[in-house]
Amino acid sequence: MPEKKATISKDKTTTKKKAPKLVIVESPAKAKTIAKYLGKGYKVEASNGHVRDLPKSQLGIDVQNGFEPKYITIRGRGEIIDRLKREAKTSSGVLLATDPDREGEAISWHLAHVLNVDANSLCRIEFNEITKDTVKKAIKNPRRINNELVDAQQARRLLDRLVGYEISPILWRKVHKGLSAGRVQSVATRIVCDRESEIEAFVPDEYWSLSAELASEDPRVQVKFSMSETKMQREKRFTAELRSMRSSGRSKEKILSFLRLIRRRNTENRHLRSQHLRCSRRLRGNTGSLRNVR
Repeated sequence: MPEKKATISKDKTTTKKKAPKLVIVESPAKAKTIAKYLGKGYKVEASNGHVRDLPKSQLGIDVQNGFEPKYITIRGRGEIIDRLKREAKTSSGVLLATDPDREGEAISWHLAHVLNVDANSLCRIEFNEITKDTVKKAIKNPRRINNELVDAQQARRLLDRLVGYEISPILWRKVHKGLSAGRVQSVATRIVCDRESEIEAFVPDEYWSLSAELASEDPRVQVKFSMSETKMQREKRFTAELRSMRSSGRSKEKILSFLRLIRRRNTENRHLRSQHLRCSRRLRGNTGSLRNVR
């Protein structure tokens, strides 16, 4: 029998090409520029801004359950999300390169949610300028999503909805249809109105405080005048202070110098006369001598 020749078969080993990474930015124009910088190892897509938001037909906030927001897909963004999901499945990783502010951080957080990307993984990159060196440096330094910036954006959005949803209908009825009440202007208007009400309800009244230490052979006598007392209480107390100074042997000049101390006023009503002036006239003899202070 003829011998069979041994044949050696060579296994052909095929190297599987590594799938590119998916980089998601907000603007389609940025996507084209960044794709030129990164080359074939990356595929750059755009989200066109936010992909999820609160519903327009309802409040969308569970006030009774810790103000939990209810997010839905923004109308017209369904096709974009489907395209991004397909690209994410065929890529070796996802990098979220939205704008470097709280809105951009929130967009990355929403994208991570819809694309099933772990927000605690190194999936977030950012750059403040679109240059080749800056973009490549950002690719090499990914980070986790900053939850503090996300919470800040959510708080602002929820306040917008709570204030606008509750107050805007009042503007429609009272001012003009279609107006929107802002979270800042509404609160500022309320503060201004409350302050104006306080001004209108204010009853002007002059007040002043006096404090003096009168030196003599006896221990020092400290005289104080309380601003919290009513007008009648102030007059009685002040008269008692004058009697005390007169009985302790203080001279008329010392008492007058005491009355010349700084007077403070809290009213714009300049024509009011204070008991300071009345007591000064008494001591100067306009309405009687010091003996009339009883």
